[in-house]
Amino acid sequence: MCVTCGCGTDAAILSGPWGEAKHEHEAQGQGQGHSHAHDAHGAHHHHHGDHDHEHHHGHGHDHGQAHGHDHSHDHGHPHTAPAAAPRLLELEQDILAKNDRFAARNRARLTDGGVLALNILAGPGAGKTTLLVETLKALAGRYQCAVIEGDQQTSNDADRIRAVGVPAVQVNTGKGCHLDAHMVGHAMERLPLPAGGVLFIENVGNLVCPAAFDLGEAKRATLLSVTEGEDKPLKYPDIFETADVVLLTKADLLPHLDVSEELLRANVARINPKAQILTVSSRGGPGLAPWLAWLATARAARLDALAASAQARAEALRSAIGA
Repeated sequence: MCVTCGCGTDAAILSGPWGEAKHEHEAQGQGQGHSHAHDAHGAHHHHHGDHDHEHHHGHGHDHGQAHGHDHSHDHGHPHTAPAAAPRLLELEQDILAKNDRFAARNRARLTDGGVLALNILAGPGAGKTTLLVETLKALAGRYQCAVIEGDQQTSNDADRIRAVGVPAVQVNTGKGCHLDAHMVGHAMERLPLPAGGVLFIENVGNLVCPAAFDLGEAKRATLLSVTEGEDKPLKYPDIFETADVVLLTKADLLPHLDVSEELLRANVARINPKAQILTVSSRGGPGLAPWLAWLATARAARLDALAASAQARAEALRSAIGA
């Protein structure tokens, strides 16, 4: 289980650009009399050539079996020893360290390909998918995009993305409340990632745990609907603290709400003074122009970095040949 948030061990399920479903963690020992309960964070399956194989096979133990203790005592006592907290901290650190290794591999692949990857974070109902759909419509014909959709269940959001002609992979996390880099790495293998393109990763709707997991993205965008209240950044600081850009969504509703845009901005800036704060709407009002301009700048920076890297490699090669 994920000790960062307490979410369950259900293996993620991917449904690709054509809607087919596939378990991310496929048991390789099926039919051998034991089940494979793969931790989504700790199980290392081979993908992209160099992933470790650490298959942890969970065997459930019924308290009706002999465990070498008196079965007449009350089983209502707590099973967690008082000294468990340091162990939980150690386990959390181990989970995040493994995730960071996968994230580094994802990032290297995306950087080498000149792909701008964006991690889109927000609570449920902030308008992530609607924003993506309208963004993709606006970008049609300008540059290629792909989407990874994260939800606990259903392929509804990926279906909405595919309906506008953009390839999408749905990752269903089951009881898990966030994407991790391992899931994203598998999903990337099922998508076209053209150089100069943009990969949008819509995380599971959650204002807490997704902030802790690096997916290998270049930038993070956190959405905050104006309907959620001015104090959300103060209540859930981590997801705003790690953002490169914060989008105040559903701004067309501001005239109808007792909400101060100025206070919203001030609270975001209090948590993260470096983040750009953009007021947007997918349904009229200010529209998406500020967001589209930010995307264009971020993509141009990624392409400039790719060109600089290629030039440096070429110069190093010429130097080596000359030597």
